[in-house]
Amino acid sequence: MAIQTTSPVLEEEIGGQPRRLLLRNGEIERFEVQYAPFGIFAFWDQLYGHGGAPQVRHVRDLIALGLVGGGMSDRMADETVAALGPDQNPRLREIAQRLLGVTFYPEALTRADKKKEGGSRVGRKAATGATAPKPASGTSAA
Repeated sequence: MAIQTTSPVLEEEIGGQPRRLLLRNGEIERFEVQYAPFGIFAFWDQLYGHGGAPQVRHVRDLIALGLVGGGMSDRMADETVAALGPDQNPRLREIAQRLLGVTFYPEALTRADKKKEGGSRVGRKAATGATAPKPASGTSAA
């Protein structure tokens, strides 16, 4: 399918395995319907420290929707995220930041591909670990 080759795809290790995450309008709209009137841009602001800290359920649901957009079934995505303990919440928050970042600014992946450094997995896939944005607050609920 053409959309899968042109959309920004993030690959992250979740549950001990590399997983594809992709948000398209359908997944974003599902998030907004679930949490109306809270929208994706309000969540974006929270992730980056503008307003209150994001709720764990919002972070986990966005990751599950990203997994669905990446090709996983709804049930498997829910089970994968549910199997992760609370110790994974800070990391899931970082993944949510990257996922929304490449969703709204896909050119960041193209620029990163041009600047590829020593074996990083950047391009249509984003690197994990050292490139993670720092959470805005050390006292976050996530």
